[in-house]
Amino acid sequence: MNMGLGLYQEQTLKLVMTPELRQAITILQFSAVDLVSYLQEQANENPVFELQEAAMEAAPAKMEKQQPEIDWKEVIGNRATGEYSSGKNESTYNPLDFVHQGNMTLYEHLESQLGYIKSFTPAQRRIAQFLIGNLDEKGYLEITLEEAAERMGVELNEAEDVLVVIQHFDPAGVAARSLEECLLLQLRHLALDDEAIVQVVTHHLQDLADCRFQRIADKVGCTVQEVQAMADLLRTLNPRPGAAFSHVDTRYVIPDVTVEKVGEEYLVLVNDVATPRLKINSFYEKMLNQQKSQDEAKQFIHEKLNAAMWLAKSLEQRRLTLMRVTQAIVDMQRDFFDRGVHYLKPMTQKEIAEQVGLHESTISRATSNKYVQTPRGLFELKYFFTSALSTAGGEATSSESVKRRIKLLIDQEDRKQPLSDQKLSEMLLEEGIEISRRTVAKYREEMMIPSSAKRKRF
Repeated sequence: MNMGLGLYQEQTLKLVMTPELRQAITILQFSAVDLVSYLQEQANENPVFELQEAAMEAAPAKMEKQQPEIDWKEVIGNRATGEYSSGKNESTYNPLDFVHQGNMTLYEHLESQLGYIKSFTPAQRRIAQFLIGNLDEKGYLEITLEEAAERMGVELNEAEDVLVVIQHFDPAGVAARSLEECLLLQLRHLALDDEAIVQVVTHHLQDLADCRFQRIADKVGCTVQEVQAMADLLRTLNPRPGAAFSHVDTRYVIPDVTVEKVGEEYLVLVNDVATPRLKINSFYEKMLNQQKSQDEAKQFIHEKLNAAMWLAKSLEQRRLTLMRVTQAIVDMQRDFFDRGVHYLKPMTQKEIAEQVGLHESTISRATSNKYVQTPRGLFELKYFFTSALSTAGGEATSSESVKRRIKLLIDQEDRKQPLSDQKLSEMLLEEGIEISRRTVAKYREEMMIPSSAKRKRF
């Protein structure tokens, strides 16, 4: 056997991850909201094109069976209009402009009420402002009264008197130092602080959370029904009174795809009207056409123009992929759209990939963080990919439809004798669905339904 070094020529095929390909993959997995942010970042880096806000209006358009050839130079560099438009019939109407956004913080809300307390001395008002400033986002006092009195240089009883006044402010339960005190403050506000419920909140709150009603009844000296009524009352209280003033940015879900029923058919519409339009900057367009422009400047503009063209191609490819994937999902889940969630079929990404002729990873990216508006509501595209459970007839049913069946059985149960996980498993087996007790418990917990012991009514 001869061994030695040598040079050989060999032809191989391999996929090269170019920046353009990486960009197309990145754009495909963006949701509608994230895509807008990405385009804004690209516009900041590429001066050749600008973004024009498009109207957020649902403009139905029929899906074309055969997509025509696209002239990308015309798309990105239309000399007549100078813009790339993602939709027609745009208007300036934006429904998000009419959403109310409160700006008052918990500190401002409490300080405004502090202005109505005329009996406070300047020193007491200073203590009140200090205590209000040390409330966390849930409305609880973060520091102890001893620490507050020491920092303010006042007596402990002075700080306690001011705290009592603040605890009468709106919202009820604010400035509490523990969950027990927060609930007691709300009970006093409602004039429902009888001796029994105060004892339950003070000493048996954990037993109440674990639904150990008989144990609480024996210690408090009342019936189990009375303890359960106390639990029902406490569930109506707010354990986080300051949360209503926590201004967290609300992220609204904008559907990427819309499915509309027209006659007996379902039409798939890609909601790209929310995507800003790409427009060529007229200044750079003139520089490109000028003969006196420097070669370096022209080369720079050409590079940025090519980048803009690739961006437009990626946007169009994303639109076509979303349309094809959603149409395949609609075709396979036709019974769901016609008859409801109980007819949702088990489906995998591999099946959709084979149907549309794409790789499974592409299907995963195309359905990631995407939402579809259907006649039956708003769903995440991943919702339609469910695992299969076997039935007595040898057929398969989706896990999501089984979850809905479990929820329906629990909703119809006798609250005095709730159905256990084993009983639910047996009832589903009678309907032809083979499922174990552990799987029933798993699905029940995923739907945030408590166990039969905690659902029992006395």
